[in-house]
Amino acid sequence: MGETLRIDKWLWQARFFKTRTLAAKVVQTSGCRVNGTRVSKPASPVRVGDVVTFAKDEHIRRIQVDVLGERRGPAPEAQTLYTDLDPPQPRELSAAPERVGGRPTKRDRRATDALLSHDPDS
Repeated sequence: MGETLRIDKWLWQARFFKTRTLAAKVVQTSGCRVNGTRVSKPASPVRVGDVVTFAKDEHIRRIQVDVLGERRGPAPEAQTLYTDLDPPQPRELSAAPERVGGRPTKRDRRATDALLSHDPDS
């Protein structure tokens, strides 16, 4: 039948979540899928070759389990535990964030002064 590991422990070891408690909470609340079957218990087993689907931030992640792992190691070691089947696309960054409310900056005040000092009748 093969070796298995709890899904919450594997997600934590693969560094998808900072703590095992967070991994367990995601499995319980939003649910994960292992090979297309929904699981809602953190103790659900995963095996090598399983495809795990779960929500992380604003993305749906599809990960194939390559190695179960022995410990939570550094990030380069954790990345060897899985293959990302659908990597998240980088977000587009806006040119400049717009200021909303608050006090005007010195630049804003100078622009306002320049508009007010300009006399169209002259």
